[in-house]
Amino acid sequence: MFFTLKWESEKLTLLDQTKLPTSLEYLEVTSVDDLIVAIKKLAVRGAPALGAAGAYGVAIALLEQKQKNWNQTQTLEKINELRNARPTAVNLAWGVDQVAPLIENGFADVLAKAEEIAAADSQANRQMAKLAADWIEQKVTKRPIRALTHCNTGTLATTDWGTALGVIRELFDRKVLSEVFADETRPLLQGARLTAWELSQYGIPHYVLADGAAASTIVRGEVDVVLIGADRIAANGDSANKIGSFPLALAAKRAGIPFLVIAPESTIDRDCATGEEIEIEMRDGNEVLELQGIRIAPKASRGYNPAFDVTPHDLISAVVSEKRVYEGAKII
Repeated sequence: MFFTLKWESEKLTLLDQTKLPTSLEYLEVTSVDDLIVAIKKLAVRGAPALGAAGAYGVAIALLEQKQKNWNQTQTLEKINELRNARPTAVNLAWGVDQVAPLIENGFADVLAKAEEIAAADSQANRQMAKLAADWIEQKVTKRPIRALTHCNTGTLATTDWGTALGVIRELFDRKVLSEVFADETRPLLQGARLTAWELSQYGIPHYVLADGAAASTIVRGEVDVVLIGADRIAANGDSANKIGSFPLALAAKRAGIPFLVIAPESTIDRDCATGEEIEIEMRDGNEVLELQGIRIAPKASRGYNPAFDVTPHDLISAVVSEKRVYEGAKII
């Protein structure tokens, strides 16, 4: 039906997620600068997708090096700029680092590795979906299951299938899921614009609810499991995800229901001891003050716009990767 990113004829084609759900448009990226812009404006987003984009970005840099006669230093500086385009999301840097050792081998080897990373992500998503769905079916006895999710963790955030939304798809395919609550996810509405769009594509019954309504909906007993993705997971299990994730964990704890983080092994940063070490990206305050370019706050107001928050590991029932279920979010 659609794809998130694909390498075609010496260019990276990206689904422009800023246009959804009203328009399905693709960007053709042929320069590292254009890829950085696409990443920063969230045309491509989601930890696994950023990992693949970072790897493909190194291939783009090598093509540019040849076209623009860059020296090796210029090429490496541009690659490093790409690597640091979004500091909280570890997968972007991870994707760059996976292919960087092959730069001396040339473009063909770098591209082959990038394609391998993209294919492996697709397989990993389906594996973690099965592992998490098995765990949920064992732990959640109520049928049918009602799930709540935050931001977007589907195909749009990966190379295929999805992480937390991939689990929801798996539960729906198993006919044990009744409905999904999708948080709108302020300020850029990835839940209302992207997750709801994907759920509509898959025919999964769902509600879109205001972020502020999520905690009370959980505590009232209308949700059986909460599933989110992650942009970086510390060695102790603390997990950084889209702003608004932490309150969901608190509500799930109060309600006595599972709170799961679904993410590939590449999102686990074992060099990061705890969530306190995770750098939180601060985005343009105008994203909070405006809605689709229209000012919704007084001119004197300033926008405060952290893109992520960190959920402490003791509030997480399990972290699920393609390799295993980390019960109690104990990574080490």
